[in-house]
Amino acid sequence: MAASDRITCDYLIIGSGLAGLSAALKASRHGSVLVVTKNEAAECNTRYAQGGIACVIAEGDSFEAHVQDTLAAGAGLCREDVVRAIVAAGPERVQELQEWGVHFTRRGEVEGDLRKDEAQDYDLGREGGHSQRRVLHAGDITGQELVRALLEQCRANPKITILEHHLAVDLISTRHIEWQGENCCLGAYVMDTASRAIKTILSRFTFLATGGAGKVYLYTSNPDVASGDGVAMAYRAAAEIRNMEFFQFHPTCLWHPEAKSFLISEAVRGEGAVLKIRRGGDYVEFMDKYHTLGSLAPRDIVARAIDNELKRSGQDCAFLDIRHHPEEFLRKRFPNIFAACLRYGVNMARDLIPVVPAAHYCCGGVRTDVNGATTVKRLYAIGEVGCTGLHGANRLASNSLLEALVTGHNAVVHSLAIAEAPPIAADTVPDWTSQDAVNSDEQIVISHNWEEIRRFMWDYVGIVRTNKRLERAKNRIRVIRQEIEKYYWDFIVTPDLIELRNLASVAEMIVDSATARRESRGLHYNADWPVASPESVGRDTCLRRPTKMEIWYE
Repeated sequence: MAASDRITCDYLIIGSGLAGLSAALKASRHGSVLVVTKNEAAECNTRYAQGGIACVIAEGDSFEAHVQDTLAAGAGLCREDVVRAIVAAGPERVQELQEWGVHFTRRGEVEGDLRKDEAQDYDLGREGGHSQRRVLHAGDITGQELVRALLEQCRANPKITILEHHLAVDLISTRHIEWQGENCCLGAYVMDTASRAIKTILSRFTFLATGGAGKVYLYTSNPDVASGDGVAMAYRAAAEIRNMEFFQFHPTCLWHPEAKSFLISEAVRGEGAVLKIRRGGDYVEFMDKYHTLGSLAPRDIVARAIDNELKRSGQDCAFLDIRHHPEEFLRKRFPNIFAACLRYGVNMARDLIPVVPAAHYCCGGVRTDVNGATTVKRLYAIGEVGCTGLHGANRLASNSLLEALVTGHNAVVHSLAIAEAPPIAADTVPDWTSQDAVNSDEQIVISHNWEEIRRFMWDYVGIVRTNKRLERAKNRIRVIRQEIEKYYWDFIVTPDLIELRNLASVAEMIVDSATARRESRGLHYNADWPVASPESVGRDTCLRRPTKMEIWYE
């Protein structure tokens, strides 16, 4: 391997969303930073975030109210100390965002001309499960604004290098060289997707900021990059994985044959939109019979309610009604959503918006503390890929960007306390080798398995599960995983094969975790175990692979 294919840095950050970019800016004050992203840097889950960042800044709101809302949504599985720490850190982290150039919408920008006395008056949104308006947003393209500002800062920073179109293949840990001491991450093998060369990147600290795994389901609001790479790589490196059964389905994605799972933000319901179903020649509200908050109930309840109504009625979609607002307000408050709906023939001010649920957010992930520190030394997982315990069994809306910001900051601070060098000399770490692998002419295997996984996960491990469905899913994923692993070792790896391998691994984790939880709680609903068990409150489902898979409750 050429010298240029062996790179060293202080901080290797895999992923270019809010968690990764904000951590890169912080880490650059303490050493060299290499950000690896498998597409263009702007293509990440953060970019598609419409709602905003939940943060206590308004008069009348309080940290305690935000904490209690989060605990209520989390259905008994939140780690209260983590919740309190992240909520309390919010205002300071948000202030840093604004110093980096992020602009949040002010009230006057929505209501009319921005007056001088409204310069600090944020237009705060309210979303499902929140008792107050506390969601900072940039119109309905908050994610795009965050990525724009942070990428601009990172590209101007000489201590930060961004490698676009580079896909992480696997983490390098001391297990690769049969080290008998504490398991420690040393970096990662990374593929240049243009040349297919695999580089050895060695780092003092490795941050997984790879986002979610929505592509494991047939219908998702996530971009194509969300194939669960970080969780799968961490699992193979023997990091502990937690609560993978809790996959959040966003209740309201635009239903249209030409729309690719376009998200209708929960902020639309926060502004008074109500869910309706067609009944005879009329459209009637239905959420009041499912929850006292009606259409502003937590996402798990709304998604199951829509799923139930559609199955009972045989209809293809439900509808959002926000026609009580004038068109001028809707265009200013939701410019991106309004324009997208209009492209598909829906005027939000005059028409009902057709919606269906879609896979949206993984509340489980690599087990971490509030600092993003995993069970593997020098390996951090920040943002959606990590599982701090903030979300519990169900994420409160707009808490995800808050968590990404706080854990990214905390991870860098935590790393500064590790002064000693890695336990293994860099020249003893082997470069990647393909051994006897050959090129494959059977790419159809990859595409067929990819589609089959996503379809049976939607059918068997979706919004409503049963023991029989989970058993069928386990039988299918076991066969497919064996096929993929053989294919992986027999043939030279490609980007598609790497993502398929990760996707299959994550699918198996979700199935195994869902099977282990013999109750319904939060986002996990099993019709054979419809009641939440008091004995299981506070118990997490954990996976670890030191030599083989283990599943247990903690």
